[in-house]
Amino acid sequence: MDATTPNSERRPFSIKLWPPSQNTRLMLVERITNNLSSQSLFTQKYGSLNKEEAGENAKEIEDAAFASASEHYEKEPDGDGSSAVQLYAKECSRLILEVLKRGPRTKENGELLKAEKIPGPHETFFDISKGPRTFIEAEEAQELLSPLKEPGNSYTKICFSNRSFGLDAARIAEPILHSLKGQLQEVDLSDFIAGRSEEEALNVMNIFSAALEGSLLRSLDLSDNALGEKGVRAFGKLLKSQSSLEELYLLNDGISEEAARAVCELIPSTEKLRVLQFHNNMTGDEGAVAISEIVKHSPLLEDFRCSSTRVGSTGAIALSEALGKCAHLKKLDLRDNMFGVEAGLVLSKALLNHANLNEVYLSYLNLEDEATIAIANALKDSAPSLEVLEMAGNDITADGALSLAECIAAKKFLTKLNLAENELKDGGAIRIGKAVEESQGQLMEVDMSNNLIRWAGARVLAQAVVEKPEFKLLNLDGNFISEEGIDELKGMFKASPDLLGSLDDNDPDGEENDEDDDEKNSGDEDEGDEDELGSKLKNLDVNSEE
Repeated sequence: MDATTPNSERRPFSIKLWPPSQNTRLMLVERITNNLSSQSLFTQKYGSLNKEEAGENAKEIEDAAFASASEHYEKEPDGDGSSAVQLYAKECSRLILEVLKRGPRTKENGELLKAEKIPGPHETFFDISKGPRTFIEAEEAQELLSPLKEPGNSYTKICFSNRSFGLDAARIAEPILHSLKGQLQEVDLSDFIAGRSEEEALNVMNIFSAALEGSLLRSLDLSDNALGEKGVRAFGKLLKSQSSLEELYLLNDGISEEAARAVCELIPSTEKLRVLQFHNNMTGDEGAVAISEIVKHSPLLEDFRCSSTRVGSTGAIALSEALGKCAHLKKLDLRDNMFGVEAGLVLSKALLNHANLNEVYLSYLNLEDEATIAIANALKDSAPSLEVLEMAGNDITADGALSLAECIAAKKFLTKLNLAENELKDGGAIRIGKAVEESQGQLMEVDMSNNLIRWAGARVLAQAVVEKPEFKLLNLDGNFISEEGIDELKGMFKASPDLLGSLDDNDPDGEENDEDDDEKNSGDEDEGDEDELGSKLKNLDVNSEE
């Protein structure tokens, strides 16, 4: 799909046609066997095979076609698999014809010769990350990397993650990587120096960097290496030679202010960058300003993650202003930073430019009602294909819930909503619940845990989702639902108990601690008030006041 043209008809969840079931594959083998051994136009022209030879060839044909189609599907993981199915059928037909043209393979005495193996697709992905997380030294590296030395290999993607390279192993890898750099497109060096001393780790990084210098990579992953500024600069030769990167991952790398500036300084161009991910770093405000320069010069950016990076208001404002220039953004993750209201308001203006947004993660940003309202209004007027909205832990009250409810009601494709750990109480829960009930979206998950909600609000939320055909999980844990309310809630989900999350942390005697409350009822009086409020909900409109 063109990134500039959101497809309003696209459904976020569809039937996957690939891979086929084992039974389907066996049926196809049987059909191919019949095609090779039965009378047809082609067998009349080229000759047929006996059943035994046909069966052996049929298995190899199906295996080769399945491998080709699977490789094709891996390159288009967001599709429904229809193109892979078409390729599967096409390859089977092509290989059947090749086998028939080749003819039966028998000796003069009629004994069956071993069928020639049908060639499968060339391997393109070399991965040593499976198995235990261990050190790798020279001897093991020699054996482990031997497939990369085979002449004419087709590897375009390598993953060295989860194996810790020492100096001797790095020296084994150096000439191999140098010989491959003209064909490599994706390199994953995440978590590949674990447990090494700083000196050895930096030397290893320098060796890998020099070996891969000049490669034209599409994707580079350097996550989980505790890089810091020294580590970033150790990869300087590689980074400086990358002008066509589409994906860059620097997660859990100790990216400080200085390291962020080094990344910005070393990469010559980010004009083709589509994915940029930082997470669990100590970037801070000044580091975020440096990252914002990268973002500002990445006009094709689709996926940006800068979560858990200690960014305060100043850095958040710089990032938000830079994001305003990224019109192709589909996924935005800024969770667990210290934005505050001012930065949240700047972010809301940037979001008006993002018509293609599918996933928005804005939890734990200290947005409060003012920034939440601005962001909700911005998303309501843009992002028609929004699928995921997370705004947990932002001190949102019932006042902010009204704009959120209007935004939710407008989203046809919303599948996941997370508003946990706010202060929505019954008023906010009722507004959200009515919006969910009236929305035409295909919600699958709603998290309203830890929101000071009592039975009145919980009931509306439950009624809103319990009949939704695609729904998977409602989380109401950590609230103040009465014991009678819990029983009724479980009764509502009796036919599908898996849809209701755990209620182990619910506190039926919880206090709201709201100074504006006139009364704090308990027991039968509390239940009576909840029932009276609940009886008025059927006619409550999303936009009406309490």
